Amino acid sequence: MITRRKKVLANGLRVVAVEMPHLHSVEIAVYIRVGGRNDPREQAGLSHFLEHMLFRGNTDYPTSLDLEVAFDAIGGSVNAATDEESTCYFSRVHPRHVENGIRLFSSMLLRSTLAGIDIEKRIITEEALEDINDRGEETNPSNLSSRLMWPGHPLGVPTIGYLDTISRFTEADLRGHLAHHYVPGNAVVVVAGDIQGESVFAACETAFAEWNGPTPPASPPAEHSQRRVQSLFVKDSDSQVNLQIAFRGFARPDQRIMTVRLIRRILCGGGSSRLHLLLRERLGIVYSVDASISAYDETGSFCIELATAPENLSLAVTEILKETGRLAVEGVTDEELQRVKEGYFFDLEYSRDSTYEMQVRYGWGELMDIVRELEEDHAEATAVTGATIRATAESLFAPHNINLVAVGPWKATLKRQVEKILLDYERNWR
Repeated sequence: MITRRKKVLANGLRVVAVEMPHLHSVEIAVYIRVGGRNDPREQAGLSHFLEHMLFRGNTDYPTSLDLEVAFDAIGGSVNAATDEESTCYFSRVHPRHVENGIRLFSSMLLRSTLAGIDIEKRIITEEALEDINDRGEETNPSNLSSRLMWPGHPLGVPTIGYLDTISRFTEADLRGHLAHHYVPGNAVVVVAGDIQGESVFAACETAFAEWNGPTPPASPPAEHSQRRVQSLFVKDSDSQVNLQIAFRGFARPDQRIMTVRLIRRILCGGGSSRLHLLLRERLGIVYSVDASISAYDETGSFCIELATAPENLSLAVTEILKETGRLAVEGVTDEELQRVKEGYFFDLEYSRDSTYEMQVRYGWGELMDIVRELEEDHAEATAVTGATIRATAESLFAPHNINLVAVGPWKATLKRQVEKILLDYERNWR
């Protein structure tokens, strides 16, 4: 039996306790509602850089080694991630050491010394160079498609930032970002596993009592004026072409998000999915093909991505667009839809055994004001019909939503072939 409890502390910090007494571990996470979209252009990558810096030591644990050893001692291994709209610090710990784990996170967030900035600049520069070719051009297809969809907006900028912005970060920049965004009203602490809610609330009240700060500034809204297919080709010395077809999608509150989740499973949801069967098993032109959904406050995307030999690129694009177009025209059979739903329902059930998945569901969900119970998701997926799939696919896969990025050893003739395929898709739509 899973029981979710919530308490808002006097300083505005939201604490969520997910009691899962049938398990033998605990996941602790702290979410901050700040990410790449909150970084000014001249400070691109600041949120990500600050996340790294909080691991470098604080007044309680002066070095990164001291911090790692402290987490090791309670069965933990602390980690973090920064995306476009949030930053999360998380670790699994032993149930006997939940209070210590919460205290360790408060040390990281509230008492960081921000030591070792120059070392961290070198580390993150190496990370950023992984997505840049020998001519200094961006080669990460996800970053490039985001630039196409949201030009001039922070959502179109790599979360890691640029080499020039990384090199300019100062301690004052970091402390300013901490003061503006790392405030209790902009955060959620979630603890999931073999715990008791009251003990979690008491531990958080003690560990975060000194935390305070003003309301954080709002991020700029993302607007777009795309009316036609867009494409971008970047040369790289790889043996394959990395392809991403990003469809401009729906915002997080949109009622079609559940349908989009099922569409993702229909197209790229495993061994029986359409694109896996077609591109890998029948044509043998990819090792894998995947799809991802991004849903933000006011916009979103649906991305299909793969890598293939240059001579197979045109065929891959043709077949992908055939499938998206077919889904928009024909929808899906009752049998296929039911099979996809059953897989989704199984995954919902499996998540009951995962402290990580529960902290994401209830912690990130609380941060974004979209907390959903498992039963709600089950009921909403059950209600999706073939007609719903078709109508949503018709909106999602329309030509004016397409942003295609190809990175690799392509030639001009190949580029023209792909552009013609996109033009034909646009001309023949509906």
